Amino acid sequence: MSDRLEGVLALPGGLARGSIRFDRDILEIDAEPLGGGDASLLEEVRGGDGRIVLPGFIDGHVHGGGGGDTMDGPEGVRTLARFHLGHGTTTLLPTTITNPWPDVLRALEGVCEVRAEPEEDGAAPMPAIPGAHLEGPFISPDKLGAQPPLTLTPEPERLDALLALDVVRVATLAPEIEGALDAGRRLARAGVRVSVGHTAAGYEEARALTAVVRAEGGVIGYTHLFNAMSTLASRAPGTVGAALADPEAFVELILDLHHVHEASFRAVLAAKAGRLTLVTDAIRASGLAEGESELGGQRVLVRGGAARLPGGTLAGSVLTLDVALRNAVKAGVPLAQASALTSTTAARYLGLGDRGELAVGKRADLVALDSELQVRTVVARGRRVGG
Repeated sequence: MSDRLEGVLALPGGLARGSIRFDRDILEIDAEPLGGGDASLLEEVRGGDGRIVLPGFIDGHVHGGGGGDTMDGPEGVRTLARFHLGHGTTTLLPTTITNPWPDVLRALEGVCEVRAEPEEDGAAPMPAIPGAHLEGPFISPDKLGAQPPLTLTPEPERLDALLALDVVRVATLAPEIEGALDAGRRLARAGVRVSVGHTAAGYEEARALTAVVRAEGGVIGYTHLFNAMSTLASRAPGTVGAALADPEAFVELILDLHHVHEASFRAVLAAKAGRLTLVTDAIRASGLAEGESELGGQRVLVRGGAARLPGGTLAGSVLTLDVALRNAVKAGVPLAQASALTSTTAARYLGLGDRGELAVGKRADLVALDSELQVRTVVARGRRVGG
């Protein structure tokens, strides 16, 4: 039996007033274009029973949430997935952290297990998990960020074990480490997105990795732009410069306003139109009370909405994508464009052509917000989570 949501719809062509009929997929959209800008649409919704309906959020970089972490194994993946689903994320990539290699492989096996679970009638809905994001151990020891000092090089036998699992959809790779170019080739051939990150590489090294990945038909991204990478200067473009100068590269950005200044976000938005995707980089502390937590076996302290190692280094975030969307709108981004930053662009980057926009035939992954852009209803593959 089909279901329906009504309200202001963020359609590919712009905002419209109408309704969406769906079961597992979107069956019908009946809508009329909405005149005016964001202010008029919010005024229309405010004080009434209306809703703003967006495509469900897609998070390509999330370690944890609600007390769960990818490194915990299957139950940790389920916990973080259900937590983020409540905040509108209907597709996500559970993300690893640098740990001993057997522990990384076990975490990826846990993602495989959860991904393979059949949808059961009566069971709580889950976000889609099309794969994992491998963040570490193939990174630079000079740009660890909050990663433990357990980096490894991508030797062939390690890549063999990794690719045999057939679960990694994005792999963060530092271009300057030994074996990076060969690893980039192999990952690209396997359909894995290669994301440049946790790197001290200069512009030329980053471009060299880009070239070998593209020669194999691969897709290049940049992991949490600005953070844990060489910066942009006038005569030393660094990794940030390589990302901004490449019109085909996708970039992640953590818009919690701790990792990136609002003005830097707006600059990247102008430079990377259609290639910028917001991620959370959330840790297990997301959704919990502030205080002590953990990331990759390291002590983390959460205060003032930021998670930090004892030395002060930012350690992931406690962000959710609904908050990232609100931060984008507060920074002056029109709602329809902010919606693309949290869904459409990620779907393109990750090769998920069946979702990321409100269109007939796409998956019925939906999030309905009120006039304050707070989540009221989430629909995951046609099943309501709340509201």
